[in-house]
This record gives sequence, C-alpha cells and structure tokens, in this order.
Amino acid sequence: MHESMEQETSIIDIPAPPPSGIGVTLRAAWAIFRKDLACELRTRYAINTLLLFAISATTAVSLGVGFLGLRRTEEALLIQSALLWVALLFAALNGLSRSFVYEEEARTLAALRLSASPTAVFLGKFCFNLTLILVLALVTSLLFIVLLRVKVGSPLAFSAILATGGLALTSATTIIAAIIARASFKGALFAVLAFPLLVAPLIIAIQGTAQSLENVAVDVVFGPIQFLLAYVVVTFMASLILFPFVWEA
Repeated sequence: MHESMEQETSIIDIPAPPPSGIGVTLRAAWAIFRKDLACELRTRYAINTLLLFAISATTAVSLGVGFLGLRRTEEALLIQSALLWVALLFAALNGLSRSFVYEEEARTLAALRLSASPTAVFLGKFCFNLTLILVLALVTSLLFIVLLRVKVGSPLAFSAILATGGLALTSATTIIAAIIARASFKGALFAVLAFPLLVAPLIIAIQGTAQSLENVAVDVVFGPIQFLLAYVVVTFMASLILFPFVWEA
C-alpha cells in the first residue's frame, strides 16, 4: 500500500517555474517578440488596422484643412501637430490592444505563463508594440507631410519627437492591454483606461512637434524630449513592477 502511494506520488508532474536570470529573460523576450512578429506578418491584423486608420484619417484631414500646410503661423503649426498626434493616438488605440487579446483568443496564455517569466512576456510585448507604433508614426508622418504640404523645419528634431512620443505611447499602453485582455468590451475599456495616462505626453509631443516644424535648430525640442523620456522611465518601471500581479491574476 505504501509503495503504491509512492508510485502515484511520483507520477504527479508538478510544472517547474520558468527559469530566471537576465540572460534567460532577454532570450525569452526576444522569442516572444519574434513569435508575435511572425504571427502579425501572417495575419496582418494589427498592422492593417493601424495603417488603414492612419490613411483614412490623414486623407480626411487633408481634404478638410489641407490649406493649413501653406501657413507658417504658430496657430497653424500647433493645429497641424495636434492633428498628427490625434491620428496617431486613435490608430494606436485601435491596434495596440491586440497584443494580449490575441493570446486570449488563441488560448495560448497558459502556455505563455509556463514558458516565460512575467518580465520576459512584458518586454517581448513592449518591443512588439513599439515596432508597430514606430511603423505607424513613420507612415502617418509621411502622409501628413505630403497631403498637408507640411514643411519640416528640423527633420532630426521632428524624428526625435516622433520616436520619443511613440515610446511614451507604448510604455503607457502595454500594461493596459494586459489588463483588458479578459474584459468583455476590450476596445472601449482600453481607450477609457489609456486616455488619462496619455494626456500629458500628448500635449508635450504636440508642442515639440510644432517647434520642430517651425525651427531649424535641433535644441528647441530638448525640453519636450526630456519630459517624454522621463515619462517613459516612470511608466516603464511602474509597468515592470505591476505587470507580474496583472499577469498572474
């Protein structure tokens, strides 16, 4: 009797926790990023959603207020910058929420929990979302420059503001995508939770973009870039700390 109980106990396989360590975490994050990128290239759901929204938004804006591109007043530059970032924001809200929703729909969340640590999952998803938002920013900005006939005073400053603004969007929305993955109204809830966090960086990004359109010097956007980088550090570290609780809930 005692021997049979020992045999039954030995048959029970208790899954081991995911391996830890910086090197293991980075390799797992890279594997998750590659997996998400391969899935996206196969389905093209998120990228098509982002690009179609960006194209339709910029086309509608150019037909309505395309004449603003011919003006170089401070108000016109602010309006152009605001329209650019509003298009980027709503396109991002439509596409970035899919990073964890896809795992829930494909029923791969359990396998992901067993195969990688929460930190690795967050880093992999963060890098994937950042790739999407940078592609979106590139396409949307080019469309705005062409369709609205916008003249960029400092291309380097303009690119830096777009990159840091996209980084700020990604750092604030990645953990929100994990929170709403199991919710019923995912899209609406994602927008409701993300918008309050994005008001401050959006205002700074709009101001910095307007300055890069008006001035040739790169140093005019140092202030906005410093604010956006500080915002990224705070939200990224807070997300790293909070994500394990969200992921294992």
